Amino acid sequence: MKVLVIGGGAREHALCRSLSLDPAVTALHCAPGNAGIAEVAELHPVDQLDGAAVAALAGRLEAGLVVVGPEAPLVAGVADAVREAGIPCFGPSGEAARLEGSKAFAKDVMAAAEVPTARSYVCTTPAEVDEALDAFGTGDPYVVKDDGLAAGKGVVVTTDLAEARAHALACERVVIEEYLDGPEVSLFAITDGVTVVPLTPAQDFKRALDGDEGPNTGGMGAYSPLPWADPKLVDEVLETVLQPTVDELRRRGTPFSGLLYAGLAITSRGVRVIEFNARFGDPETQVVLARLRTPLAGVLLASANGSLDVLPPLAWRDEAAVTVVIASNGYPADPRTGDPIDGLADVAAQDAPHAYVLHAGTKQDGDRVVSAGGRVLSVTATGADLTEARSRAYAAVGRIGLEGSHHRSDIAAEVAQEAGRA
Repeated sequence: MKVLVIGGGAREHALCRSLSLDPAVTALHCAPGNAGIAEVAELHPVDQLDGAAVAALAGRLEAGLVVVGPEAPLVAGVADAVREAGIPCFGPSGEAARLEGSKAFAKDVMAAAEVPTARSYVCTTPAEVDEALDAFGTGDPYVVKDDGLAAGKGVVVTTDLAEARAHALACERVVIEEYLDGPEVSLFAITDGVTVVPLTPAQDFKRALDGDEGPNTGGMGAYSPLPWADPKLVDEVLETVLQPTVDELRRRGTPFSGLLYAGLAITSRGVRVIEFNARFGDPETQVVLARLRTPLAGVLLASANGSLDVLPPLAWRDEAAVTVVIASNGYPADPRTGDPIDGLADVAAQDAPHAYVLHAGTKQDGDRVVSAGGRVLSVTATGADLTEARSRAYAAVGRIGLEGSHHRSDIAAEVAQEAGRA
């Protein structure tokens, strides 16, 4: 099978890496890709928001499966254009992708499906903003979310009323909701619009600095499995969140086929949904796919052609996985680009196969790889347990040179320590 992956971040690199190891994949292509993806897939230039251009490229390549990675092309309806061209596509329709593209739409779906989530207000005027902020003025942080896509930068969680109000007023439409206490969990599920197949849970780290300090980011690292999580968590979320959401979207005539991502809070009152995404999340994808034993292409194709109900149960490796994000100078406020990256060959030579580098914001500049975004690399490692996996990950991080870069040094540290004492 020939596979075309759309996108060019660490998530797409993780997908391409897994697909490249699948014996069923005879040719692997990516558009537009990045410097790291070029090592496992043939790259093609394309406007990833142009559905007709993506469908035409897939046709020329005779792709048997197209995988749309990022949220913006999904919301723009790229998957629709590919399917209309008669090519199997992994990813929801533009209408169904509103589950991520509009926080207000997601709240409406959750209400109809009786999915547990935070109490919220949708605001479009300053008066509505003030009323909502006043309603949540109880000492907990304010949670203010831009209704639309914001590339991971649309959410502000703060105890500062002025900061919360400023962010809300900067958004055309905003969702203001109650703060959810407790640890957060990311759970992916693959669905064909009827059957829902959950993957293994992961936890990511949103704040830029150690100890969960600093500004929110798109994610500075992740780990899986979660030794502290209730063994029944996945079944509970499937029953109360994932399946009802898929059923409600199908009832509305907008069936959701692809990757449904549930960001969850394990609160004192039970599991609550923080947000939905319509695609694989970054950096959780890196650790989840590192643990997936089942070949990936067949699973994605089963979602695309509606045959998940006959798919054998997914198989998982017992190993743990940790990923550490290396970010550029100035990230997240003002990331610097164009800096050369050293040490990639050293990781490949000394740490593989247990640790490897997935590219996010990179590009090839002559014979050098340089930074081209805020989150530049994801260093991912596996091990017998989280202690070994994070040790391998940080050893590989130490070989990489990127002037002015920064990374968190505490990814999975606390949970690894607690698991070691257990």
